[in-house]
Amino acid sequence: MSEFTKVRLGRSDLHVSPICLGTMTFGEQVGQDTAFAVMDRALERGVDFFDTAEMYPVPARAETYGATERILGNWFASRPGARDKVVLASKVAGPSRGYDWIRGGSANLTQADIVSACDDSLRRLQTDHIDLYQIHWPVRSAPAFGRVYFDPTTDEAALSSIHEQLRGLATLVQAGKVRAIGLSNETPYGVAEFVRLAEQHGLPRVATVQNPYCLVNRSVDNALDETLHRLDVSLLAYSPLGFGLLTGKYDASGLSGPGAPAGARIATYESVRRQRWGRPEALAAARLYNALAREHGLTPTQLALAFCYTRWVVKSTIIGVTSVAQLDEDLDAWGTTLSPELLAAVDAIRWAHRDPAV
Repeated sequence: MSEFTKVRLGRSDLHVSPICLGTMTFGEQVGQDTAFAVMDRALERGVDFFDTAEMYPVPARAETYGATERILGNWFASRPGARDKVVLASKVAGPSRGYDWIRGGSANLTQADIVSACDDSLRRLQTDHIDLYQIHWPVRSAPAFGRVYFDPTTDEAALSSIHEQLRGLATLVQAGKVRAIGLSNETPYGVAEFVRLAEQHGLPRVATVQNPYCLVNRSVDNALDETLHRLDVSLLAYSPLGFGLLTGKYDASGLSGPGAPAGARIATYESVRRQRWGRPEALAAARLYNALAREHGLTPTQLALAFCYTRWVVKSTIIGVTSVAQLDEDLDAWGTTLSPELLAAVDAIRWAHRDPAV
């Protein structure tokens, strides 16, 4: 497999590979030399869509803030012509969530913040434009990152409105710094409101929403799927392997302690284990999906990725890797077919366990 049929993102003029290279490991788990090799191999195999963010790598730390974008910028600078071959996506961080090195820990995201953050990203990326610029998480109280329920008492009316955020993004589009805009970690309400206000005020229309989507977190299938379909907004599915839970590497050892895979993200970083991916319920469900894959002659990775690759709601699946070998394994899963019987068994597990990593 060396080429993909390109897919269009929303109503934008961006056409990309249906697999996207996620880069949030670059600068933490992955050094620059390995990152360069991964990007070279991705482009060689037909992946022309790369995603990053100003706050990467993850886990987020002041010492590494912006490192991933700098690595991408260095790669572009060292590979003449590579920038023209890549559809580049990045993100402006939303309210700081306690990260005081992002805009001084501001709880807001103003029009000026958006423009300034994009300018900083362009410098790190050593490019004059970003093809898809996304808001990393909502600028309001919303259920995300393991927060299951919406709580109206925590809303902050003083935060920048969606209209103001759109005006900031419009400034970047009009200046030629951004080609299309998107959202991330959004809800059906948020997507619909961004589209409504853009159409009402003649502002750029969101092309994409980047949300988690995998066997242990199918919250997209609880109404966001209909919203995306009816409003013609494309889903970029992140964490299709559930932060490694759906590769099978934690099945025997658990997430930490003796026997846990060395260097693996959840095993290495306690801050990640405290998040939704580290819940005991998420691992328990993952073990069932992994066993199901083996029963049907597949690896857990093949089942998890093929599930995303073949879902109608997914426009492009974001894969994150730490080596060229992992990249090849993920790309080789393209074309794997899942029988109706296997998909019915997948749904039976979900019916019993729902979305434990939501």
